[in-house]
Amino acid sequence: MNSRLVHIGFGNMVSRDRVVAIIDPSSAPLRRLREEARAAGLLVDATQGRKTRAVLIMDSRHVVISALQPETLSSRFEEDADGASPSNGGAAS
Repeated sequence: MNSRLVHIGFGNMVSRDRVVAIIDPSSAPLRRLREEARAAGLLVDATQGRKTRAVLIMDSRHVVISALQPETLSSRFEEDADGASPSNGGAAS
């Protein structure tokens, strides 16, 4: 299995093939989902203490929170899908 990793901020990576959705965290259902994932031990915090700006839902039921905007993450996934080198952005936004 050849798994491609995508940078989600602060040196953290996720497997491109395992991400189901990238969602803005501002709605109440997303806040609830995040708390349920935390209680179940399925929350992965990749924010490094910054504000959560995107929630990634994985096929393993894990919920990954990132400090990068959903649009930024989406463009990184598209770059990777197009065969371009994945953005490893030295400075995280």
